Amino acid sequence: MNQAIQFPDREEWDDAAGAVCFPALVNGMQITCAIKGEILAKRFGGETSEHYLAVFREHRWDLEEEAEQLIRQQEEDDQGIVWLS
Repeated sequence: MNQAIQFPDREEWDDAAGAVCFPALVNGMQITCAIKGEILAKRFGGETSEHYLAVFREHRWDLEEEAEQLIRQQEEDDQGIVWLS
């Protein structure tokens, strides 16, 4: 499957999900990718939503690469969200 995947710099903290959510454009269609704050804390440190966003931005390239692999494997949940673990 040959997909053009782009990641705009529009990440945000979602209190309800407890996750940093960020968009991916796949052949022009937008999907949501997300990683829970607790996962970011385990992997990279951080304690609050502000820290989680900073940690996400610091490790953006690695996290986007991970998201790209999950998108290519069509690992969306029932709501169409790709969750990084």
